[in-house]
Amino acid sequence: MRIKQISVRGLFGIFDHVIPLNIDEHITIIHGPNGFGKTAILRILNSFFNSRYAHLRAIPFRIFRVEFDDNTSVQIIKNAENAEDSETNNIVFNFYKHDSKSASFAFKGVNTRSDREIFLSFASDDLIPIREQIYPLLRSLSTERSLSLENSIEVFDNFYSSKLKSQEEPDWLEELKSNIHIRLIESQRLLNFVPNRSSRRSAETPSILSTVSAYSDELAKLMQDKFKEYGTISQSLDRTFPVRVVKQQPSTDLTDEQLRHQLNELEATRSRLIEVGLLDKDEDTEFQIQPQDIDESTKNALSVYIQDVEKKLSVFAEIASKIDLLRKIINNKFAYSYKEINFSKEKGFVVTTSYDSPLSNSKTLLPTDLSSGEQHELVLLYELLFKVQPNSLVLIDEPELSLHVGWQVQFLKDLQDITKLADLNILMATHSPDIIQDRWDLTVELKGPQQ
Repeated sequence: MRIKQISVRGLFGIFDHVIPLNIDEHITIIHGPNGFGKTAILRILNSFFNSRYAHLRAIPFRIFRVEFDDNTSVQIIKNAENAEDSETNNIVFNFYKHDSKSASFAFKGVNTRSDREIFLSFASDDLIPIREQIYPLLRSLSTERSLSLENSIEVFDNFYSSKLKSQEEPDWLEELKSNIHIRLIESQRLLNFVPNRSSRRSAETPSILSTVSAYSDELAKLMQDKFKEYGTISQSLDRTFPVRVVKQQPSTDLTDEQLRHQLNELEATRSRLIEVGLLDKDEDTEFQIQPQDIDESTKNALSVYIQDVEKKLSVFAEIASKIDLLRKIINNKFAYSYKEINFSKEKGFVVTTSYDSPLSNSKTLLPTDLSSGEQHELVLLYELLFKVQPNSLVLIDEPELSLHVGWQVQFLKDLQDITKLADLNILMATHSPDIIQDRWDLTVELKGPQQ
């Protein structure tokens, strides 16, 4: 089930837009003047499918419609009649099937007086420890007053939304959302709000971390987990290896040449895994069997050995392909600034420079030492490859931020390589013709109201 078209009426009380998605090409680009609602459309779509109804209520529109490739559709209607009454400002969801009656659900949201009091009772207390961290970054916050309900929900939705009262959604709505996976990559992507699990307070107090640092730590953990899985499988196979060799029936069809080819393939795979940081150079010296060592007495054991090693290394197949592509794309761009990125199970991102600086003898850089453009590119590509499940629709807001024109020109090709590997669909909003290049066939222009 995939989204084939979205449309909005009365956006900001002015605009009506229709956006068909390029299902076959997997990439749709929306563009238009500032203020026409590109970002708002992405946020409405994300807010609905990820149940962020506080965000949904904050964006002014009348009707938002999503049509799917199975001829069903869902319509989101703001309760315009009660719009001035903040205590009863409902949102209505209507689901339409071609072979049955429509289903409907009215969501009253969290904008009741009791919900406001509950939220502020813990928000004003729990946000004190981090207010000074946030202030330089979010000018709307103040060290001398509590956050407003609206600002608190906007900034800390991931951490406090579960504490706000909500209505139980009907089965049809839960099923619809389970079939459509949406991830929004916003224009502000260099800061990461994470729970502080060491807090003594009843609620987990979020703290701020550089996104590129958070993702570096996260990748290290992913690599370690895969290596542990590899170790577990290795132990199991090694324990039963002698028995399976004895029971293995000799294969007259397996030639010496085929065995040599398979051993060479395994060595090439191992070298690739070392290159991307998943295996160490001194790992698994058993691979050092040479093709010339093969004779009739060893052929049977080698055939079992090859099968075992293929099973062991298959654990790394998916993550290795993603790391390899990330490394290829990033290093193609970092070369201009004399930098290179590699990866390790201990550190995640390992950034080095070949530039001799009189200010430092160190050739290793922290991820936060990268420029804002380099961080934007690394964070965006990492999210696409490692944070999104297959067959998702990824919403990207302003991918051109902080990127050099040369990087923008290459972005669409890089994105196409990623969508093929990770099985993604993309809807992005941009102002940059350098992003689009000659692929205007992928674009939808947002226009003003008809005169």
